Amino acid sequence: MKVILVKDVDNFGLAGQVLNVAPGHARNHLLPAGAALPATEANLKLLARKRAEYETRAKAEKDQALDIKGRLAEVRLVFHRKAGEKGKLYGAVTAMDLGAALKEQGFDMERRRLRLGEPFKALGDYEVPVRLHPEVTASFKVSVLPENEAETQAN
Repeated sequence: MKVILVKDVDNFGLAGQVLNVAPGHARNHLLPAGAALPATEANLKLLARKRAEYETRAKAEKDQALDIKGRLAEVRLVFHRKAGEKGKLYGAVTAMDLGAALKEQGFDMERRRLRLGEPFKALGDYEVPVRLHPEVTASFKVSVLPENEAETQAN
């Protein structure tokens, strides 16, 4: 079934694209969510009129994502956690922790944009990729240090 995307859909396509999708996916997900319209003749004419608007918005979103990428590359988050002797954490540093720390730094983004495979369960330095736009991926650095080191630095 051919549909026209009216919203960007993660891992699927950008607004303004005409895609051929499984009928069930269109009927059950894309159409009810308002993310797509059936590719009828009338809707295709509407798309032709709105194409410039979609392209302008897509360019603005990409430019914004590139700006955030530049600022995010300079970010380094530091977490102090309780750990065992071999560096294994008693808890974990999760996407929720990273999202909250980024928010404190002035980056308001959804946690699901963080491409964190598994929570960090050991001390060390990590690099976390972030998908800002379908064509733009940024990353930032995270350090997980032992909790007793935080007390030493405070004194």
